[in-house]
Amino acid sequence: MPRIVHIELDDANLPRPTPEVEQERKVAMFDLMEANSFVLPAREARPVLPGPYRLGLSIRDKKLVFDVATEAHETAAVFQLSLTPFRQVVKDYFQICESYFDAVKKLPPSQIETIDMARRGIHNEGARILQERLEGKAEIDTDTARRLFTLICVLHFGG
Repeated sequence: MPRIVHIELDDANLPRPTPEVEQERKVAMFDLMEANSFVLPAREARPVLPGPYRLGLSIRDKKLVFDVATEAHETAAVFQLSLTPFRQVVKDYFQICESYFDAVKKLPPSQIETIDMARRGIHNEGARILQERLEGKAEIDTDTARRLFTLICVLHFGG
């Protein structure tokens, strides 16, 4: 079964997230566990351990680390992605989220909707970058990429 059944964020050394960021994280984690697609492709004569998978996400040495294990905790894959391609889109995403959270408190629905559309666009861009960066390492669908991008944002900016 090619999916993630458990996810763990290594956020022990990060500052406490704002209530809004914590809510985004909880929603992303819940949605990810409800429905996701995560396939490890075959690699150079190495067998691929079948899923479902446990995924550990962390940042080490300025790299995003995916630690993938089977349900029985056997290492299935470990790979790192440079954070550089994500920096601008994560920064843009947090800025638009901040605008959105402020707007919800004081602006009319039509203006909130406009900001939310922009937020979704930036979020989609982050998901697209993640799918590109994972090429050859893991195959994920768009919804899984969107939810993982949210979790990367939490780790990247430390809440």
